[in-house]
Amino acid sequence: MSSVLRAVVLHFDSFEVVPAAVKAEIRLALVVSTRRPIQMTNAFRWLLSVDPPQQDEMDEPEGDASDGEEDGDTFANMMKHGLTELDVGILKYVSDHEGFSGVLKERYSDFVVHEINKNGKIVHLDDLSVPAEAEPKECDLLTEEQKKQLGELQLFKNKEGNVSIEVLDDSKEKRTLVHKAIKNQFPGLETKTEEREGRKFIVAYHAAGKKALAAPRKHFWPKNRGSFCHFVLYKENKDTMDAINVLSKFLRPNMFSYMGTKDKRAITVQEIAVLKITAERLAHLNKCLMNLKLGNFCYKNHPLKLGELQGNHFTVVIRNITGTDEQVDQAMKSLKQTGFINYYGMQRFGTTAVPTHHVGRAILKNDWNEVMDLILKPRPGAEKEFLVRCREEWAKTQDPEAALKKLPNKRCVEGQLLRGLSMYGKKNIVTAFGLIPRNNRLMYIHSYQSRVWNTMVSRRIEAFGLKAVKGDLVLKGTHVLSAEEAENQSIHNIVMPLPGFDVIYPTHHIGEGYRELLTADGLDIDNMRHKVKDYSLAGAYRRIIIRPADVSWSVINYDDPRVSLVHSDFEKLENKPAPVFNKEGKYRALRMEFSLPPSTYATMAIREVLKLDTSIKKQTQLNTTWFN
Repeated sequence: MSSVLRAVVLHFDSFEVVPAAVKAEIRLALVVSTRRPIQMTNAFRWLLSVDPPQQDEMDEPEGDASDGEEDGDTFANMMKHGLTELDVGILKYVSDHEGFSGVLKERYSDFVVHEINKNGKIVHLDDLSVPAEAEPKECDLLTEEQKKQLGELQLFKNKEGNVSIEVLDDSKEKRTLVHKAIKNQFPGLETKTEEREGRKFIVAYHAAGKKALAAPRKHFWPKNRGSFCHFVLYKENKDTMDAINVLSKFLRPNMFSYMGTKDKRAITVQEIAVLKITAERLAHLNKCLMNLKLGNFCYKNHPLKLGELQGNHFTVVIRNITGTDEQVDQAMKSLKQTGFINYYGMQRFGTTAVPTHHVGRAILKNDWNEVMDLILKPRPGAEKEFLVRCREEWAKTQDPEAALKKLPNKRCVEGQLLRGLSMYGKKNIVTAFGLIPRNNRLMYIHSYQSRVWNTMVSRRIEAFGLKAVKGDLVLKGTHVLSAEEAENQSIHNIVMPLPGFDVIYPTHHIGEGYRELLTADGLDIDNMRHKVKDYSLAGAYRRIIIRPADVSWSVINYDDPRVSLVHSDFEKLENKPAPVFNKEGKYRALRMEFSLPPSTYATMAIREVLKLDTSIKKQTQLNTTWFN
């Protein structure tokens, strides 16, 4: 490969505005220049696809994206400081089938996620229409002329400043209905009853004057309509927070809520709720949004809450598989019948030379100088140029304001910490660190817990395999199993604790291993409460083996690698034909579907099928020879 082409590839991720067609030309140039078939895994899809691989099911702290180094070093050299599965305790498999290779997420449409809502229903986008709302019966009490006058009054087009409506059927019940009809149909108006020459009139007027129009979303919302508009968000190649930020720009800041965040490099479908925004306004956005579609609108009286969902349903295509049909069937049957080790995936730990769990350990040790140093110090490996300049400035001057000036985007973790240091000084690192959003701060210590959990579960599987044993824990009553109880327990009911002050540990030797590991890290397992309440770890329990539900699979052949192999919800709405597979096609792919509970990683299920290290570093090492 020419040095020029290699340089283009290495800087590919930084070209945010390069059209897909141009990127396709570069891919073609790569094939021509190498005269070899492309065998890409995650590292090279990062370089050659529209966007780099992103986080899986859970919302993790963003690793520092890699744009390539200015001297044109290979991506393998850039990533040699990254993590492998071994570094974060991911060591074991539960099946004995032979693994095979394949390409995951070659296209973002190869990874499709549908939320499973709290009622157990898979969420789909299948209706773009706006719901018809039944008008209240009391609106029939007003004539069309009266409605016109009231509408003009509501918009301050009535010079008199009020509208009088005579009540011919003078009964208290009738007057009450008219009062209610005006207030419901014309929010912002108030009413009173007046008697003039023996005749009763209901007079409508603006109680708050022109201030009533200052916040129309607050005032102009019918009382008979639920305060929250729930809708299904369909998105392609965009993460959940980015999508919500886009919607906020059109709708102004509003209260959005959701049950979980979803991948970027994928097609995902999930439910969102927003406070007092009409379905009409949301539906109108479909005309101008890119890679986002909104539909299935309805009004409800409640928002959504994180963690309410029952899980996610995945449709995954693994392209260019090398396994035989028999090998594939053996692997998938094992996944269906036995499951996979419920490891926390690689995205939990970051992608740079400073893993997130190292920062978490420093927080738990109350070593705030180390926390500051780990986040801000220069580091080897792949980083965006502005971050490199920021770190160099910090190392040279220790001046937070000077380092902050090197960042075009101050919202990154480094920028938020530097802003805190410039406000509160380096003697108040705890307070400065507090400027980082709480979820991001907690992700560091959750990452540490996850590394401990992965490590101890690998030891548990190594020691006892897939059999429940005396001293194991089950969730029911957080019970320690006796030898007799273990004989009748399934491995699928066994849990292991994340370290904290409110958990118990297995009573076999793996439980003592927790103490040894935390002691080696400078932590006291008997004192997991922190001086800062936010960083006190209560702990939790997590099943060690997960068996996916609704597992199905097929091996498909195809000829065109550019064609999507999944029929998406939006394609169905557009009446686009489903993909057609050619049994004689030159490429083979494994198409699998399965459902997982919340907080489990699809990549770990796929790892069990392929038996490949899922880290970017390892994938890069496996493919280095392809570039040379």
